[in-house]
Amino acid sequence: MNHSLLAAALFITVGLTACDKPTVVNVPPPAVGVPGPAGPQGATGATGTPGTEGNQGAPGAIGENTTVIVVPPAASAPAN
Repeated sequence: MNHSLLAAALFITVGLTACDKPTVVNVPPPAVGVPGPAGPQGATGATGTPGTEGNQGAPGAIGENTTVIVVPPAASAPAN
């Protein structure tokens, strides 16, 4: 029985290795076009019209006992 089991395993192995394997077809990548020479320069665009000047605000009044508050910059995230 031991020999028949070994013979059967050998035949199955040979049978599986003798199977036809599918052919792999390598498709070439599409051809990349090479750009041609530059064409002629286009016409210059029209110049825009200048805008109107806006209203100016009134100057501020000088205050008394002014306190200046300096805010420190926010702490940055730690680097990993």
